[in-house]
Amino acid sequence: MRVSGTEGYAETADRLAEQYESRRFADVHKSILPLIPTTPCRVLDIGAGTGRDAAGLAAMGHRVLAVEPTAEMRAHGRRLHSSSAIDWIDDSLPELAQVHARGERFDLVMMTAVWMHLDDAERRRGMAQVRSLIAPAGLLTLSLRHGPIPAGRRMFEVTSTETKALAAEHGLNVLVDRDRPSSCGAEGVWWSVLAFQAQDA
Repeated sequence: MRVSGTEGYAETADRLAEQYESRRFADVHKSILPLIPTTPCRVLDIGAGTGRDAAGLAAMGHRVLAVEPTAEMRAHGRRLHSSSAIDWIDDSLPELAQVHARGERFDLVMMTAVWMHLDDAERRRGMAQVRSLIAPAGLLTLSLRHGPIPAGRRMFEVTSTETKALAAEHGLNVLVDRDRPSSCGAEGVWWSVLAFQAQDA
């Protein structure tokens, strides 16, 4: 049974793996790179896909818990980015039950191209669950896709304004709020990049 929001990913995993891996971690996340700790820390990568970001973070000396609900994507990730610094698990928003069961908190939580797959109720539940996993003074980064929805995918139009308001309800201060065009050249597609810090800094 597929997790809601993952529709279309298993069927196109091979093509998506090639697409994701064609872009460098540092290029995709240049807006937030200055915020990422330089000393080793614990990172939670929610919707880790093929592990490109997890591998980039591991190369910086961090330990990464890579969460990916689509088995085909996890398989690519384990094959492409085998590292003792990356732990792969099968889990998903909004509950993240397996992550919570580990009893850990994280200095950095990343949700790259994930949040817009959740409906309003799922986003509200998901933000509460994610917030409880962030360590004191920890960071949350996420990106939102805007524009035409690819065939077979489940996506919603989620604004940065709405996301910032929801984050504020959970004690997260905005550090970055930027828009960027699609790097794949998809017509009518653009992205919002957001970063937050827990107020218990």
